[in-house]
Amino acid sequence: MRQPLFIFIIFVPNMVHRDQNAGISRHLLLLLASMAFLSGIGSCSGRPGGQDIKVGTEQSASSTDESEQDIKIQPVYALLVTPENPVSGQPIRIMATGGKNIRKAHIEVTGPAGSLKSNKSRNGDGLPFWRIDEFESGPAGKYQVKYTEGGKQRCEAEFSISDKKPVAHSSGVIWKTEKGWGSETEALYSAWINALFYTADEGASWPTLNDVTQGAEQNLLYNYLGLGEDDPAGKVRVLMEPDCADNPFFLRAYFAWKLGLPFGYHECNRGWLGKSPQTGNWISNESPSSKTNPTLAFNAFMRRVMDGVHSGTARTALNDETSDYYPVPLTRESLRPGVVYADPYGHTLILVRWIPQSGNKPGVLLSVDAQPDNTIAIKRFWKGNFLFATKEVIGEPGFKAFRPIVMKENQRRLLKNEEISKNQGLAPFSIQQKGMDPELFYLTMERNINPKPLDPEAALLDLIQALHEQLLTRVNSVSTGEKYMKEHPGTMVQMPGRAAGVFQAGGQWEDFSTPNRDLRLLIAMDAVLDFPDKIVRSPQDYKMSKLSSPEQTKEKLKSLLDKKVTELSITYTRTDGREQVLTIAEILKRRDAFEMAYNPNDGIEIRWGAPENSEERSSCRRHTPNYQMETMRSVRQWFQKRLHPPT
Repeated sequence: MRQPLFIFIIFVPNMVHRDQNAGISRHLLLLLASMAFLSGIGSCSGRPGGQDIKVGTEQSASSTDESEQDIKIQPVYALLVTPENPVSGQPIRIMATGGKNIRKAHIEVTGPAGSLKSNKSRNGDGLPFWRIDEFESGPAGKYQVKYTEGGKQRCEAEFSISDKKPVAHSSGVIWKTEKGWGSETEALYSAWINALFYTADEGASWPTLNDVTQGAEQNLLYNYLGLGEDDPAGKVRVLMEPDCADNPFFLRAYFAWKLGLPFGYHECNRGWLGKSPQTGNWISNESPSSKTNPTLAFNAFMRRVMDGVHSGTARTALNDETSDYYPVPLTRESLRPGVVYADPYGHTLILVRWIPQSGNKPGVLLSVDAQPDNTIAIKRFWKGNFLFATKEVIGEPGFKAFRPIVMKENQRRLLKNEEISKNQGLAPFSIQQKGMDPELFYLTMERNINPKPLDPEAALLDLIQALHEQLLTRVNSVSTGEKYMKEHPGTMVQMPGRAAGVFQAGGQWEDFSTPNRDLRLLIAMDAVLDFPDKIVRSPQDYKMSKLSSPEQTKEKLKSLLDKKVTELSITYTRTDGREQVLTIAEILKRRDAFEMAYNPNDGIEIRWGAPENSEERSSCRRHTPNYQMETMRSVRQWFQKRLHPPT
């Protein structure tokens, strides 16, 4: 039987008081420093393994402008040793998660030949707090890890180093479940997601998800099983190429596979207006597999997941206890790395990192998503990337966490909403987002990201930068379609005949058209242009000079906006090979053209809104056929209203 070698150090911030009907209060609960863990390794707190974590006393209400640095927390300490079965001569990495002083902590590893030397260390500075130390391996034998902070030993663990490499074993199923999910494993999953993408800035991208997990430095679970499963040059390696709906499931499955945790998904219909998607059969990691190699079995299962998960999977009803996700409250403590955002129209993103507000610099909430061409990219939270609506949409969107799968007497099951609410180590169940007004949703999120009033100029510049990043991403997307059309002269990409199909269809249309991206881009343009007026509507959210009225500040911002959008630009390659530079100011002036610029059958000049009879458009050689233009004219109303047809 596999015995995953880890103990957990979990940092759980102030947990909110749960009220399933009214959403959440602002009262915060403090989780005591205790721990539970797998594999029978001794508890860091001295409590016998397997006991429940106890909840401390209720704390006073938190002010909405309280900074992350002001939040009072009580960390839980533990350790994770990787790989699963360390081999003599190979480095060992140890992850510790805990409180804000984790950088000053001391991690000591001792064994038959004395203490092991730490070669390097890296750490995170946000929720959850963590660090990873790498050690030189020693000779075969038993080892002990001690975690000391503030002059006190917080945690210890034992593990063994072998002089033999691990051997793959076939179990007859995709992988055997060794332990169920709980507050400890959920916290570790969050820390792993955070560490995996910690150094990635907004705009970073990778060709596929396995290009991310093949990064040995960032991926703590790189070759965790000792089978070379993540080696980019390996003959048998993990292959993951999800689209946006699959991406959260792929990351969840990868983590569960490595640590012997349960994983599953429900077959699900797509629902319709007035009826959320409904779940059906549950497919899990305990399904039979004819593959004897664990990596091949995992890859085959991921292909099955791709066929089973779709855009409706994440939009089941918020109170559906059979769903793979459950909704969480819109609080800084609950929106942890690993939480998924399901937008109203089928796109999903995964939270990966909070960058706290500091001085005049706005805070940032980063996420990762996947595109139809399998690329993985970092995106920030803002209206241009996170669409939210609760009317005239199919299903119920919002921020959701994976519903934990627990084990009891070798039986696996999903936790119920009430059980989740009672477990203080989990992000709580909440229906706060049900029927929520979009403006309230965005206001709540903005105050989470920036709890203190923002400098108006800094906030505007941040928005403009976000729009610029979105435009740069579109350059790559449109270029991909243009490259395909040039390599296949005479090709006509078939266009769906209905509005819903234009935004949802698969095949070449999904690969090379950009209706969803362009709708988000138009919303982003509106957000930037509207910002000076927003100051007048909500002056309390900004750090206003006592010498300037909101109207005066608005005029200053309009001048700053006009200046900045002429300084930033994008460049695309025209049909004849010449480069065309467009400033953001020029793009904003032609934004109406982006309501009809998503069809890959048009030349690239048209897709960037080049005016008719202009010099820029003179090099264009491809045009959408008339019958497709008729469809595009009928669909244009959705772009004009900045709405997505129900899909």
